Amino acid sequence: MSETKVALVTGANKGIGYEIAAGLGALGYRVAVGARDAARLETAVEKLRAGGADAFGVLLDVTGDRSAADAAASVERQAGRLDVLVNNAGVSGPMGPDWAQDPTTLDLDVVRAVVETNVIGVIRVTNAMLPLLRRSSSPRIVNMSSSVGSVALQSDPDVELGAVMAAYAPSKSFLNAVTVQYARQFAGTGILINAACPGLVATDFTGFFGDRTAEQGALIAVRLATLPDGGPTGKFFDDAGVVPW
Repeated sequence: MSETKVALVTGANKGIGYEIAAGLGALGYRVAVGARDAARLETAVEKLRAGGADAFGVLLDVTGDRSAADAAASVERQAGRLDVLVNNAGVSGPMGPDWAQDPTTLDLDVVRAVVETNVIGVIRVTNAMLPLLRRSSSPRIVNMSSSVGSVALQSDPDVELGAVMAAYAPSKSFLNAVTVQYARQFAGTGILINAACPGLVATDFTGFFGDRTAEQGALIAVRLATLPDGGPTGKFFDDAGVVPW
């Protein structure tokens, strides 16, 4: 009998993160629900369990070194290893009218805060979880990105673009680049790492603006989290396929 696989999803108490956890739970994964708010974490775990998932909570603030280390210790105590890490937690930073972040007037502290969560937080959590992931026979890492992080798309005059988001969009470009660096480092180890674009999803993150549900947005992450051995690594995907860098 094969051993039940274990997945950790960060920022999983609501929105796309919750649906990623639910999707993996429905596939039989034991799901560690990562969140920084204890009450919301407990509610999410109870809801997942009520839906039939084998879920447990892990307090995790991706901006804290101690929190990431404690989260890794918690996963080890409760599961013993980790097969899948989905780095979903992210922030946009304050937006102006029409979801704009004007680079000419942008508060540098906003840039720092966004990068701290969306990029440094991913590195922090990934490295904290690596010893557990290395115990898996088929470790997978998924970094939740966005098409606004595609420099190719953002610089293409023929592509319909949304608002200028001078803190959030570059943070996702940075995350994409970091994903490639991890893939290079992991070459030959069996660890597959990819970036995922969920599309424009109607959650509180977007002010419930978007043409996709959280369940739809979660699908690409679940697919990349369950790639077979020998699958792609160091790539950027949405539901339609590869997204240009």
